[in-house]
Amino acid sequence: MNWDAWSDDYALVRDAIAATYPQIFADFNTRILATRKGFDRPIAARQRKWNTKSGKANFIAPPCLSEDPDLPQRRDGVLTLITVRSNDQFNTTVYGYEDRLRGIYGTREVVLMHEADMRSLGIADGEIVDIIGDAGDGVERQVLGFRATRYDVPHGSCAGYYPECNPLLPLWHHAARSHVPAAKSIPVRIRKHKAAA
Repeated sequence: MNWDAWSDDYALVRDAIAATYPQIFADFNTRILATRKGFDRPIAARQRKWNTKSGKANFIAPPCLSEDPDLPQRRDGVLTLITVRSNDQFNTTVYGYEDRLRGIYGTREVVLMHEADMRSLGIADGEIVDIIGDAGDGVERQVLGFRATRYDVPHGSCAGYYPECNPLLPLWHHAARSHVPAAKSIPVRIRKHKAAA
């Protein structure tokens, strides 16, 4: 590959894409330059074409949540942690400590909590806390010294950044068929920080 040429002329990149995917990107350069806004890729659902046996859209209800052993069950003192990215992050690559989307600055070691959950746990906004995994498998998982931050998350839930909160996610806790980690459904307990003795 002539990487130098590609970096100097993106039209060459678009030519390669068109050659690789001609059904979607034929005449890529001409089409992109003609509109300056891009163009829609052909997506069957957008065109109301359903590639199913019935030719209609099919909706499949998930199994009853109370019967799914991989989902955390509501228990006293246990919150459901969802992991999120900041605006200056690409996957696990973190480019800075300023999350303008959520108004978090200077650190990523925060846990976003609903005001009612903070009240019931006796945790003040800005207080330093520890987050302890509660997967029920006897394995100790925790992250220490996070700042509790009042935020508009659902009652009974909390949120933290990944990869900082990854140690709380059990390896076995994933979607049944795709094996995608269940990083939006981690059972945790939050307690006031215990300084090392």
